Amino acid sequence: MKRIITLALVLIMALSLAACGGNNEAENLTVGQTLLKDFEERAEKEDVTAIAEGLLSNEIIQFMGGSMPIEPGYLTGFGEYEVTGFSEGAMFSPMIGTIPFVGYVFQLEEGTDADEFIASLEKNADLRWNICTEAEEMVSGKKGDKVFFVMCPTAFEEVE
Repeated sequence: MKRIITLALVLIMALSLAACGGNNEAENLTVGQTLLKDFEERAEKEDVTAIAEGLLSNEIIQFMGGSMPIEPGYLTGFGEYEVTGFSEGAMFSPMIGTIPFVGYVFQLEEGTDADEFIASLEKNADLRWNICTEAEEMVSGKKGDKVFFVMCPTAFEEVE
């Protein structure tokens, strides 16, 4: 009888682990990948400013941040490269400059090729734009005529 009860408990625990501890894709995403996924969900229904503010409210963000509108020209993280080809943009970043994080959402101008725009960002971005620290990843993507770009750590340390 003890063997049957033990076997039943082991089986129940195994099934519980399979149901609850299964392959959770969200747990395996980096900071940048998580924000890109969030961007893709927001891009069709929000403007760039709302998207940037919404991304800052994502639970993966572990800092007090802010967003602001940007215009074509020299942008943080791109050195001497002038970013052009967008009609509206928003930058989002931490309030404290020691965190290697800067993100952008762009509304492309009519006629701007999104893939070329992203390739130019990636080619000219500097993961070490922040003198004291260096971002670990660069993640970009597009949805319609909107482009997402972020340089950031792959993960934030868990705060307990």
